[in-house]
Parts: sequence; C-alpha cells; structure tokens
Amino acid sequence: MSAEVLLATLLDAGSFASWDRPPVEPAVSPRYRQELVAAAERAGTDESVTTGEGLLRGRRVAVIACEFAFLAGSIGVAAAERIVTAVERATELGLPLIASPTSGGTRMQEGTVAFVQMVKIAGAVAVHKAAGYPYLVYLRDPTMGGVFASWGSLGHITFAEPGAMIGFLGPRVYEALYGRPFPDGVQTAENLYRNGVIDGVVPVEVFRRIAHRALSIAGGTVVPVTTEPGWAAPVRNPTTSANPDASAWDSVLSSRDPNRPGLRDLLRHTTQRVPLSGTGLGDSDRTVVLALARFAGQPCVVFGHDRAGQEGENTMGPAALREARRAMVLARELRLPLVLVIDTVGAALSKEAEERGLAPEIARCLADLVTLDTPTVSVLLGQGTGGGALALLPADRVLAARNGWLAPLPPEGASAVVFRDTEHAPEMAAAQGIRSADLLADGIVDRIVEEFPDAAAEPIAFARRTVLAVAAELADLRAREPAELRAARRIRYRRIGLVDPVF
Repeated sequence: MSAEVLLATLLDAGSFASWDRPPVEPAVSPRYRQELVAAAERAGTDESVTTGEGLLRGRRVAVIACEFAFLAGSIGVAAAERIVTAVERATELGLPLIASPTSGGTRMQEGTVAFVQMVKIAGAVAVHKAAGYPYLVYLRDPTMGGVFASWGSLGHITFAEPGAMIGFLGPRVYEALYGRPFPDGVQTAENLYRNGVIDGVVPVEVFRRIAHRALSIAGGTVVPVTTEPGWAAPVRNPTTSANPDASAWDSVLSSRDPNRPGLRDLLRHTTQRVPLSGTGLGDSDRTVVLALARFAGQPCVVFGHDRAGQEGENTMGPAALREARRAMVLARELRLPLVLVIDTVGAALSKEAEERGLAPEIARCLADLVTLDTPTVSVLLGQGTGGGALALLPADRVLAARNGWLAPLPPEGASAVVFRDTEHAPEMAAAQGIRSADLLADGIVDRIVEEFPDAAAEPIAFARRTVLAVAAELADLRAREPAELRAARRIRYRRIGLVDPVF
C-alpha cells in the first residue's frame, strides 16, 4: 500500500495538505545521489516519508506515512528530519498524530548517522505524548528494524495491516549470520497481536473507524446525554428493594454464579468502545480486558478482570498486572480518568507467576495507582480475592455491587489457615468483614450498587445501573485538580483501620 493510497483511505476525501519541504541534503557520494534520483522517479515522491494534516471524519489530525517504493521506506537523515519536523509541528498545533510506517529500517547507504536518527524521532514522539496529545500507529507491510524499534512502537494504540511482516531482526540478516532460516510465522502482525505486542490487526478502512473512536475519547470532551434513555429512570429509582442483610457467605455464593454479569456486560452499555490488547511489551493475559470507552458520555480508560476468561487455575498472572499498568500510563498520558473493575478468584498460584514477578507487579500497581495524576474509580463487581483484587482497588471512589466482596483469601482459604479445613468458610466470611456493607462501614467502599435481588437475575438492569453509577462518579471527579485528588487519596488510605484517625 502506497502512502498516497493510505492517506486517501484514512482521511476525508480531498482534505490532505502536505507539510513537506524539499529534503535536507546531507553529504553523500555521487553513486548514492544517483540512487536517490532513481528512487524519486520510481516512487513519485522526493523521500521515503510524507507528512501533513487532514481531516478524519471532520477531526483535524497530523499524519506521517512512509513510502516503501522509495528505497524500501528506509530512514536516513532527510527522512528523519522530515518526521521530527512534522511531530514538532503537530505538538505545537496541539494536533493528534497518526503515524503509518512501512520500512526496511535504517538506510544502510548513510550508515551509523542514519541509525542514530531513530533517537531524535523517538524523543520528539515522547515530547508529543508528554504534552497530552494522542499518538496512534498503523503498521503496514513490512515494518522492520529501527523503525519498528522506535516510532513504530510508541503508539498509545497500535494496529497493523493484515498479513503485515513486522519485526526487529531482518530474516535475511539472521540467515546470513547464523546459517539457518528464521522461524516462520514469528514476524507477522497476527502473531504479534496474539502475544500482546500490538492491539489488533485490521484493514485501514476499519482502522479509520477505530482511530475516530479513539480520538473522540482521547479528546476528553464529555458528550452530554441530552435525552435520558428510557431504561435509566427505573435504574435510578428502583421500585423493588434489595436485601442489605444478606450474609457474607450469601454474597460469596452469589458472586460465583456463572450467570452473573461481568465487565464485558458493562462495556456493552458504554459507547465508542475501542478494545485494546496486551501490554505492548510482549505480554498478554486473557483474564483481563483493556479498552477506551464512554460511560454515559464520560470518556475514560477501562481495565479489569474478565470473569469469562477465568477458569480453574487459569487466573490472572503478572502479565495482567503489567497490562493494568499500561492502562494507568494511557490514563496519565491522555489525561483521561481510569475505571478499574475487580472480579477475580485471585492471582495465579504457579511457578511461572512467581518467577515472572507476580508480587512485585502487585506492589507496582498499588504504588502507581495511589500516585496517579488523573481521576480513578474502582468497581468491586463480584469476587475480590487476594492481591490480584487489591492491585486494582486504590482509587478516588470505590463502588461495590451489593454482592461484591473483598478478602485477602477466598473464605475457604482463610478457613484452611485458621481451622485447617474448609468447612468454616461461611464463618470466616462473616468474621473477616468481607461483604459490601462491611466495606462501606469501614470506609473501604464509598457507594453500593444495588442488586434486585441478585445481578444474575437482572443482568441488563444491573449493568446499566453500574454504568450510570460510574458515570456519576466520573462527572464529580473531573472537577478536581490532580494535586487535590492525590492528597485526598493519600489521606483516605492513611486513615483506614484507625479507630480515632487524626488526619
């Protein structure tokens, strides 16, 4: 796919305006000069990259697109200077930036000087992101070497063309160095998606829709709900009564009902959803979900446990917590609130989890959350077992479903510790104060989302009720300054458990 075709498909018709000036002219040999002239004639462009701005469904965006027909899209001094100039201009204008590389990597004809250009490109992108502006990446076939290892891997969200060859090491180089071919199927967009390196594999026509939704959310603008949907009134003012006196063990059993709605059910009642995948660092855990979305018009990053993905010993591992930390980075860089949903049987108990740093990742999640410079809402949707639940708890507001609960171990595990059997699980559940009513009394939870009488019996109404509750908290928190949020969060968790707090 040429840069011209990409831009014509991605942007509104006739909206692209080039930012390109004549390329800078580094000192080159006569032979290389002839190669540049021939490349320009063949590709119809003056360099391997085109930059400019256009409209994406009416939204003004900056764009950078490689042209593979020009010396395999390779990046030398002139191309790098054009890229950096465009990134800096996008930052100055406050525009979101969409980059679409396709490249063999560094331009070998210019040697080490070209190789080092990746540093300044990555630096310019980092400044753009630090200023709070979105950076979206669409990788085309192929994207290799230093391009993938710099500006091709820094996107807030990263998608790729189906079947695209994407990787760091060139297969030809590998075979020349080691005398055997590089394994098949590794450097494909689909494989990188499965392994949590990129967020998805879609045609550019679909990426256009994804980019539109992502930029609509990342813009941070609240979309007012001018007419309340018909289902909202009975959700806001239920006519039936809940059962606040249900026992802790009743809540535990209710939370384990396979028909109980989970995070994915909540997301079905949000708008402009953009599902993301993995850490971007080669980790993926199918027991969690990461997305951008709007809760009743309120934009946010959403991360939480997927009850449908947990089965037997397949529970959240270190990769899930690294994905949680990616969600925190997205929220911070895009200046968006973060919504966390807790619904887990507990973190993985395995050799692999221990060796890959489960406990340190829990610690890092806790530290990152309590210091995050953006509003946070945590929802205790169902089971809240152990460190895997605690890692997503510290927030400015904590909501709990009536039958949600939080405990250091499942009641059976607590019973095994204290009584050396599991028969005392109901007794331990009551004694440990794990149910939502107890958590509310202890200041761990701020608000209970009712179930009438049980979420499994009213999955749609419960999901909608929870979405509205989250939206209300987000609307309130948006008015707070970051310093105020951090200070209140610190005091909140400083005083929990103290009989007579002095804070």
